[in-house]
Amino acid sequence: MNKERTTAFTDAILAIIMTILVLELQEPKTLNWSGIWALRESYFSYAISFFWLGTMWIGIHNEWQHIEKISGATLWANLVMLFWASLFPYTTKIVSANFDNKTAQVMYGVIATLTTISNIWMSHTLTKIETNEKLKLKSIFRQRWLTIDVGIKTIGIILAATIYPPAGMISVFVAALVIAIPAHILENTKLKHKII
Repeated sequence: MNKERTTAFTDAILAIIMTILVLELQEPKTLNWSGIWALRESYFSYAISFFWLGTMWIGIHNEWQHIEKISGATLWANLVMLFWASLFPYTTKIVSANFDNKTAQVMYGVIATLTTISNIWMSHTLTKIETNEKLKLKSIFRQRWLTIDVGIKTIGIILAATIYPPAGMISVFVAALVIAIPAHILENTKLKHKII
């Protein structure tokens, strides 16, 4: 089936999710620098969630831009991924209000990990129907680095549950900074040279 409706739907849902994130930000109790500084964990939580979702959107865009057709399995994987992603405003609000709470951090890390696993599944469905070998290899490369991403988040969840609660959110930040963003840059560089 054609991909246009699915990409438009995905773009719209992710845009709504990212917009809801900012609506969940608390206002300072006193409107001065100390009042703003008191909300630093809330701002950090918002920034991590926003840029992580944005990075995920860029990855989906990069992978799908040359894909012509998708399958029913891709639709279901996409829907599951959007379900987990839709919980980001909720978990971000909880973790920003309870930054040093292990349950809040583990919950945030689990949602980020489940979203990434769904993303891997969605990418895998594309390799099953894609006939262009270069595009197939691109999806396989994406699945590999997303798997490393899941590993980093899993370590963060374990650390958050045992010795250092903020590790849940920090692992999402590290995975984006060390794995996702460089992988997107590398993908785009290779794609420009290999796909016409």
